[in-house]
Amino acid sequence: MKNKFLVNVASIVMAAGLLVACGEGTGERALSGGAIGAGTGAVVGAVTGMGPGTGALIGGALGAGTGAVTKKSDINLGKPIWK
Repeated sequence: MKNKFLVNVASIVMAAGLLVACGEGTGERALSGGAIGAGTGAVVGAVTGMGPGTGALIGGALGAGTGAVTKKSDINLGKPIWK
C-alpha cells in the first residue's frame, strides 16, 4: 500500500514538472501552476486510484509551489493567454 502511494505521488510530481506555470510575475506563475497542477493531479489521481480530490490537492500544491519559486527567465512558455 505504501509503495503504491509513493508511485502515485511520483506520477503527480512528474506530471506537474512537465506542466509548470506560465506568467509574468511570481503570483501569476503560482496561480497558473496551481491550476495546472490541480487539473493534472485530479486526472492522475483518478487514473491511479488515489482519488481525484487527493490528486488535485497534491498537484495543486506542487504546481503553485513550483510557480512561486521560479523566475520568468527559468521557464518561459510565452505570454499568458489572458494578457
